[in-house]
Amino acid sequence: MTAVDGAHFSDVQFNRYIRDNLLECAPAKAGAAGQHFAVDDLNRLSARTVQTAFISTSQTTTSTTFADLATVGPTVTVETGRNALIWINCQISHATANIQASASFEISGATTWAANNIERITHDGNSAGQSLRYSQCTRYPDLTPGTNTFKMKYRVSSGTGTFARREIIVLPL
Repeated sequence: MTAVDGAHFSDVQFNRYIRDNLLECAPAKAGAAGQHFAVDDLNRLSARTVQTAFISTSQTTTSTTFADLATVGPTVTVETGRNALIWINCQISHATANIQASASFEISGATTWAANNIERITHDGNSAGQSLRYSQCTRYPDLTPGTNTFKMKYRVSSGTGTFARREIIVLPL
């Protein structure tokens, strides 16, 4: 619409050209504190919210493939676009010297991806029982847009690994 001096500006024109355009701005799309915006497509913004989960409980596994602990997770479910940043943090120790204990994450929902040795944090302790905190950030660029669930999983190369202060943080992009 082009404004012309002295022309009548109707309520329909105001709603269509002023109100509706303002509702497409980022502040109007923000539904909660702490949100950020991602560009989904040309001229299309989507509000995204960082999700985090934390489990302090110390638990063990003897699984040599990525598995759940007695207290599953931590797990977050979040609406994503095609990309996300995923942080995993964990305090890890092993009962035997020089044996690996690892944590990774899986994705389910719109995207399916198994926990693996590529995107993992690993404790390869020099002495038995030595406990260290590890952290890793991964950009996952091939998500299927939609609702995705991210869950931490755990494994050892042999023996018994201990995992505590487990945390996952997902920043959908």
